[in-house]
Amino acid sequence: MKAVIIGASGYSGAELASLIVKHPQLTLAGCYVSEQSLDKGKLLSDLYPEHLGLLDSPLLPLSESAYNDIESSADFVCLCTDHKVSVDLAPRFLKMGKKVFDLSGGYRLSSNEDYQTYYGFEHQHTELLSEAAYGLAEWNSEAIANAQLVAVAGCYPTAALNALKPLQQAGLIAEQPVIINAVSGVTGAGRKASVGTHFCEVSLTPYGLFNHRHSPEIEQHLGHKVLFTPHLGNFPRGILETIYVQLKADVTPEQVTQAYQVLADEPLIRLLGNKMPSIKGVAKQPYVDIAWQQQGTQLIVMAAIDNLLKGAAGQALQCINLAMGLAHNTGLKG
Repeated sequence: MKAVIIGASGYSGAELASLIVKHPQLTLAGCYVSEQSLDKGKLLSDLYPEHLGLLDSPLLPLSESAYNDIESSADFVCLCTDHKVSVDLAPRFLKMGKKVFDLSGGYRLSSNEDYQTYYGFEHQHTELLSEAAYGLAEWNSEAIANAQLVAVAGCYPTAALNALKPLQQAGLIAEQPVIINAVSGVTGAGRKASVGTHFCEVSLTPYGLFNHRHSPEIEQHLGHKVLFTPHLGNFPRGILETIYVQLKADVTPEQVTQAYQVLADEPLIRLLGNKMPSIKGVAKQPYVDIAWQQQGTQLIVMAAIDNLLKGAAGQALQCINLAMGLAHNTGLKG
């Protein structure tokens, strides 16, 4: 099967390109950037020298002739573009009959009102919101396999939902909001230069208090209120979340451990029990590491992922694998 990447010059796009070219049953049929991009015409390995010899692919402008090439040659289209750009591009590729994997937030939420509130734009293709399968691979595999449009889950929600859905499914969480304290590496902010992500300016800083776009995404797919606070950390890649859960009365440690067994056979989930996860443990790895400790009705859950792999490109490849009827971890470690 042949895949193309739109927005291949960004961190998640380049990461996905490297996974696709190493995949046993996929071919990278093209890497595209906008016609206005300063990167067009360059080799992907010029931007990412660690991929020299692997990704010596030219970054092609997304022109009308490019659309024609994609229509004639590609099976899958991966959108590693800005949210609003993905909203506009996805319908065009869907009309070609392509299966679209959108790594942005353009189709993750359920209503135009949410997009106006949390993304700051009016969604122009709301008819597709109900058709998009949410790309949280371990929890929505059948829908992902059958959908034409897959909204690949966000990085913070991937860690949070895998950590919390077993507890919610088992009915162990009390009514109080769950508190999620999360830290991400700087690559989560994207490749475009800004003062806030400049090497000399980055410090451990909270942002998006009460209004971060991943809050409604987590709540929508968890079915429970959360208080989510992200932080920008002074490291390149990885996410660590410390999650505070109020359990229902009389919930035992054995019940909590049993609840997590729903994930025990998932090849890209590692249940650590009471062993602490770390950024180092997941950097450049495709896993979710989950650990927990309980004291009475208070439960602290810790989850770690690589934001560019399990939080973006790796999860997109998982979704592609499901669409192809392959094992989750094909082309990934596991």
